[in-house]
Amino acid sequence: MHLEHLTEAGRRIVFPLDVPAAEQAMALIDLLGSYVGIYKIGLELFLAEGPHLVSRIVEKGFSVFLDLKLHDIPKTVERAMRRVAGLGVDWITVHSGESPAMLEAAVIGAGGEVRVLAVTVLTSVEQADLTNCGYDPTLSLADVVDRKARMAKAAGCAGIVCSGHEVARIKSDIGADLVTFTPGIRPLSEGERRDDQKRVMTPAAAVRAGADYLIIGRPIRDAADPAAAAKRITEEIAGALSD
Repeated sequence: MHLEHLTEAGRRIVFPLDVPAAEQAMALIDLLGSYVGIYKIGLELFLAEGPHLVSRIVEKGFSVFLDLKLHDIPKTVERAMRRVAGLGVDWITVHSGESPAMLEAAVIGAGGEVRVLAVTVLTSVEQADLTNCGYDPTLSLADVVDRKARMAKAAGCAGIVCSGHEVARIKSDIGADLVTFTPGIRPLSEGERRDDQKRVMTPAAAVRAGADYLIIGRPIRDAADPAAAAKRITEEIAGALSD
């Protein structure tokens, strides 16, 4: 992607295009393009607009993160990934699931054309949620993330999606080469606002912990001036990078 006009901080920001239609998405990209390098397309927008929107974003020189969180039997995931591989996206998510077979199939299907990210534990999930759905209560949430991250790396995934609270342990125990995308980011100006996120962290703290990319949506999209909000966040990230 042609992101030379962006700062290093801007290249690390992933902005979710959580809108229902292509024209709204493109308007946001036009507004934020000086500060944000990666745009995330989730289920709602992809189902509404399909691959054509991906092409429009790529043609503007930006990177696309396709957040479909695939989760199915290995062969189905492999076939779906073969379709994704031809779209021109840079990143695609799959749920880490219960065994490495699905992740391995995703990597095979991607064929090196798109980088596979395993979603570990959603940032809307807390320890009690894991226990209630049958996880071993002696395992901490961080332990579960660690196990899923190890499985993802062994399967050949390029990286994982995890909370900023788990990044330092992942980088230390599993390796700095496992790329981390971190949602649940709330800038200093947001105070205690969490929305539906349970495990949150500021951009600066996440970068200092070792996060490679920060997924930041509502603090930018819901701001009175989204471009100004994005600029402030890049400055916060830049400060952490220079520490």
